[in-house]
Amino acid sequence: MNIGEAARRSGISAKTIRYYESVGLIPEAGRTASGYRAYTSNEVETLRFIHRARSLGFSVGDVGGLLELWRDRSRASADVKAIALKHVAEIESKIADLDSIRRTLLDLTTRCCGDDHPDCPILEELATAP
Repeated sequence: MNIGEAARRSGISAKTIRYYESVGLIPEAGRTASGYRAYTSNEVETLRFIHRARSLGFSVGDVGGLLELWRDRSRASADVKAIALKHVAEIESKIADLDSIRRTLLDLTTRCCGDDHPDCPILEELATAP
């Protein structure tokens, strides 16, 4: 199938498929006699795997590691779990950062009168914070 059909079946845009090829996440597709990329159903299955992993926020590098483990039937599930737990820790760190930002903004909006006067603690904080 051509790249457009592979994109439709996998949920990944043709541009992104070409990007994944360029960074080595997937091998270059075979070519037809006229030079168009041609994909097999197995390659589309791999693209679906990548799509799902990326939708869960795994980095391209982590997806590469997960793909290697997915293909290795002698893998240890502990290796897969370690990648997932590392990702969970990264997500929890981002959540903590976002919660801190949220609390700061809520505090600033609480202190701002939000009226017609020019005084605004939100702008003062933005101007003075390190």
